[in-house]
Amino acid sequence: MTRRLGSGSLVIATHNAGKLKEISALLEPYGINCISAGSLGLPEPAEDGTTFAQNALIKARASAEASGLVALADDSGLSVDALDGRPGVYTADWAERQWFEGDPGRDWYMAMGKVEGLLSEKGPEVDRSAAFHCVLAIAWPDGEYAVYEGQCPGSLTWPPRGKLGFGYDPVFVPTGSDQTFAEIDPGQKHANSHRADAFAKLVADQFSN
Repeated sequence: MTRRLGSGSLVIATHNAGKLKEISALLEPYGINCISAGSLGLPEPAEDGTTFAQNALIKARASAEASGLVALADDSGLSVDALDGRPGVYTADWAERQWFEGDPGRDWYMAMGKVEGLLSEKGPEVDRSAAFHCVLAIAWPDGEYAVYEGQCPGSLTWPPRGKLGFGYDPVFVPTGSDQTFAEIDPGQKHANSHRADAFAKLVADQFSN
């Protein structure tokens, strides 16, 4: 059986306040007190893995080793079948403006346009299947770890639709829906997302009787 989390503090390997809030809300019912790596002044490690699982583990292990506490990290992104799984672990990198304009920050419409441009090059009958992926990794200071992988399959549409989401949400239509993630109520999206799938697996493994 997988080693289980005890009650107490869990380091969330992020410097993003929004991500800390989201994960804290999910774990609060299980008596877990979440603190961020940013609030502890922990450095952000280089995410040089080639898979979502590798990057999630890099972040979780770095926080666990630096803090001496159990740590949780996630890594997520979009894979497109016709693009051999790209952008994959480089999902956010495709939105980096400085690569093209010398301007820091991320431009998600540029990233969506890049994906659409590559698909268009393959012709009007191109397979537009895609999926969002999320990997959650728990690392203990002694080196033990657990990994939970979730996904949300769907397809890509163009042009972008909706203003409720972020990232690639305006072009992603989850299977079983005719709306993009950016058109769906956020509560409904979060209940059926790739992150929700990964968290359901974590909860079933860590907190079930």
